[in-house]
Parts: sequence; C-alpha cells; structure tokens
Amino acid sequence: MEEERIAIIGGTGPQGRGLAYRLARAGRRVVIGSRDAARAEQGARTVNERLPGAESVTWAENREAAAGSQVVILAVPYRGHAELVRSLAGCLAGKVIVSCCNPLGFDRRGPFGLDVPDGSAAEELQLLVPAARVVGAFHHLSAVTLWSAKEDLADEDVLMVGDDEHALDVAGELCAAVTGKPGVVAGPLRLARQLEPLTATLISVNKRYRTQAGVRLVGVNLPEIDQDVDIA
Repeated sequence: MEEERIAIIGGTGPQGRGLAYRLARAGRRVVIGSRDAARAEQGARTVNERLPGAESVTWAENREAAAGSQVVILAVPYRGHAELVRSLAGCLAGKVIVSCCNPLGFDRRGPFGLDVPDGSAAEELQLLVPAARVVGAFHHLSAVTLWSAKEDLADEDVLMVGDDEHALDVAGELCAAVTGKPGVVAGPLRLARQLEPLTATLISVNKRYRTQAGVRLVGVNLPEIDQDVDIA
C-alpha cells in the first residue's frame, strides 16, 4: 500500500522545513504547503537538495496540500493563525492535525509567551475545526537541530498533548520518524497552554549558553511504536 502523505503547512519556514527534511529522510511522503505555490516549490527544492536518493518532497498551495494529505502539520507563526485555520477548515475536518505553533512575543528582555484567548494555539485550532483530531507536538525541537546533518535526535523527547488516543498514536509515529523514538504523551490538549510558552524558556537558554537545548525526560519507559498505525 502506498505510504500516506503528510502535509506541512508552513513548510517554507525554518521549523517546517526541518520537519520536512527529517520526515522525508525517514522515508515518509511529504508535501510542503504555502500560501504562495512558488515559495512552496522553492522550499521543497531546498529540502530535496539535501536528500539525494530519498523520496522527493513535493509542494502545493496550502489548500491543495491539506486536502490531499491524511495528516497535516501546522508549523506556522501565531500571527495570522486563526485566519489561516479558518481558510483551511474544510480541508482539515476529520484529519489528524499536529500543531507546533508557539504563540511568542519578543521585547528588549527577550522572548515570552503570549496570552491566547482560547488558552493555546492548539486549543484555538480545535475550536475552529471541531471535527479535527488535534495534537500539540514538536514545540521544543530546535529548527537548527532539525535541519542539521545529525543522524539521531534520540537524545531529545517530543512532548505531545491531545484528547484523541488515535491521533496521539499517529503523532507518536511521526515523532519516531523525526527523532528515532516515540513522543511522550504529556496529557490532554489543554496542557498545550504550558507546552507552547515553554519554548520561550528554551530560546532564552539557547541565547545565554549559545547552544540548541532541547527537552529530555528521565524515568519514562516509552512503548514500541507500531509502524502500521492507520492514520485515516
């Protein structure tokens, strides 16, 4: 059976491009989406240049990318998030949607988490598309680390939050493709309120110590990933 396709909306940005690279390198079918199809094409070409011999990453305008994929990753800035989600709502309904949007602000003192009326970007997404199965994940993987040639990211954990067990299984499989091990289920979707602004703390650490810090948990025995999870 042909491998299901994963759309990365915001795939032309640093984090989306890094996720596309890691997923494609693991053999997953990936399409990069953008409001501008020409930008999406350029983003895909940039990823494909690093993947000789691997499955080519394709590209499309956002709506086409989302409509033709079984799983959608939203790797977009929070500014304009609600407007974008509303425009794609018909293409997102019924699908597993992985949100790695981090609502952050920046001032002279550094990064900080924004107050989101609905609690978090992931919860906002769920309210705007009630029929979607939303998981919050990939918030804390550095775009620099994702894009690096480092073979294995298993020294980092991906924290996932969601209310749908099947969607969490699907997201966990994507985490395994990206890092080499499944994601850690951290709780219900409402805990995205804690995960999203934590990124500001990591950015601050990275700036101070000139590194690319991530999150790693101790004492968690992760289950084996079922590579045949049905993502429909």
